[in-house]
Amino acid sequence: MYKAPVEETVFTLRHVAGLSAAMAEGRLGELSDDLVEAILTEAGRFATEEIAPLAEIGDRQGVVLQEGQVKTPDRWPALYRAWAEGGWNSLTASPDFGGQGLPHMLHVAAMEMWNGGSMAFAIGPTLTIGAVEALSAHGSDALRRTYLPKMVSGEWMGSMNLTEPHAGSDLGVMKTKAERRGDGTYRLFGQKIFITYGEHDFTDNIVHLVLARLPDAPAGTRGISLFLVPKFLVEADGALGARNDVFCHSVEHKLGIHGSPTCTMIYGDGRFGGEPGAIGWLVGEENRGLACMFTMMNNARLAVGMQGVAIAEAATQKAIAYAKERTQGRAPGWQGSGMSPIIEHPDVVRMLLTMKALTQGARAITYACAHAVDMAHATEGEEARHWTERASLLTPIAKSFSTDAGVDVASLGVQVHGGMGFIEETGAARLYRDARIAPIYEGTNGIQAIDLVTRKLPLSDGAQVKDFIAELRGIAAAVRASNDPAFGDTAARLEASLTDLEAATEWLGTALGEGRQLDALAGATPYQRLFGLVLTGAYLARGALADAGDGRRAERTALCRFAAENIIAETAALKDRVINGAASLEAARSVLG
Repeated sequence: MYKAPVEETVFTLRHVAGLSAAMAEGRLGELSDDLVEAILTEAGRFATEEIAPLAEIGDRQGVVLQEGQVKTPDRWPALYRAWAEGGWNSLTASPDFGGQGLPHMLHVAAMEMWNGGSMAFAIGPTLTIGAVEALSAHGSDALRRTYLPKMVSGEWMGSMNLTEPHAGSDLGVMKTKAERRGDGTYRLFGQKIFITYGEHDFTDNIVHLVLARLPDAPAGTRGISLFLVPKFLVEADGALGARNDVFCHSVEHKLGIHGSPTCTMIYGDGRFGGEPGAIGWLVGEENRGLACMFTMMNNARLAVGMQGVAIAEAATQKAIAYAKERTQGRAPGWQGSGMSPIIEHPDVVRMLLTMKALTQGARAITYACAHAVDMAHATEGEEARHWTERASLLTPIAKSFSTDAGVDVASLGVQVHGGMGFIEETGAARLYRDARIAPIYEGTNGIQAIDLVTRKLPLSDGAQVKDFIAELRGIAAAVRASNDPAFGDTAARLEASLTDLEAATEWLGTALGEGRQLDALAGATPYQRLFGLVLTGAYLARGALADAGDGRRAERTALCRFAAENIIAETAALKDRVINGAASLEAARSVLG
């Protein structure tokens, strides 16, 4: 059974991601260590005692669509209501609309634990929180007054409607259209697919944020507008009115996250009588919808990275527990009678340590990204620009490295279980199935790599990434200066990986500067992994150097050393792929037919 890792979560926030320093500097208001621990302890309790016990039910039952209405798994609506009544939906929202105004770091840490309990459940509330952020940033005063209080409280939920059958990630060719009505509203017509929690029985109303194109809009992504389209129209007194012209046509039968309804949504076919067209309200400016939606998408990308961490943590816990109980063979040096627990076998130890190192590295990366978001909000001028760029740089890595880690760790979890891992009753297979969507949605990891290389490395003419690498070199120097033999070869290995990152970064910058985009894009994905591995090594070292007073410093040092001497050496091969991989890629295109 999953147990929320509250202690490790709090440690990573404070000593690795930067929460303690930010609080000491007075950047986060009156937030205290006691409050942080109290919030995350309760979030962990809810994940462990309330969410996790219903994860298997959600996977087994899935969702059912009947006449446009989605029934979620047994006890899930009540679970959601308990979650909302606990105030969890309001953690980071503005107090102006009933929110608590807490740092994003706390929300991300709590989100990890909820997803660890059940990713299929937690993804629904996650999208609502993203919709709240988008509406807060770009909605009119009237829209914010009407919708935000009930979305912040969790009484209503939100959804994000981007993808269409022919478009996939290419939003510039979307066909959903919007027509002006002359009274300040619009009518929408079209179809959206893969809409997570587009229809459900958790709340009475669902607030859809929908991308569509006006008749006179420019071509491509410059002609996309964002609209708020509620399932039920809202009367002047706030009561629910008539059903809007939007409904769920079908739900997908998926590899994983079975309890999460993935919907095909139809807008404007006149199903409910009256004039056809789903009534919507413009969010932001006409033809500037993608910029508005990116507020929600960036939130969602970090949240999806957090899903990777959550699955990795759950898979690691399950694998370690199984390895301690399962006996097979006699491990070298085993002194007991009979067969030894498989956790005594070196190869199983290798797998379990790899799982722990990747999990903790991904956790630190996502928390550091959330810290940068908080600091961008808490500072001004040049400092705010620095932290905004740091968050931008880290977001694609947090999304991609963490979700890849989720898949890799869940796969190793199946392997540790052996044949029992391939059988559904152990739960290891569910985690693997659930994990597999995360590298795909909210922008595939390949798209994240393109974003990282073409948009994020050039920030401040490359100074942002160069300064970041210099900061990471400071961690390696601190390890070397510690003269602690328990670190083994960590300092040298970390320094070498940083040199690999620096060389790959400079090469990509030169390729882009010379207009060799194909060469740069061919190396984008290996570069993204290279960066994630370097951050894993550096952040594990930062954690090992910290003295939290919890008696676990030796454990953290040992895990840091394992990662340095067994995992991050991959950066040398990744650097070679970045610099030398493009020519062979082009030469081999003909193999694909």
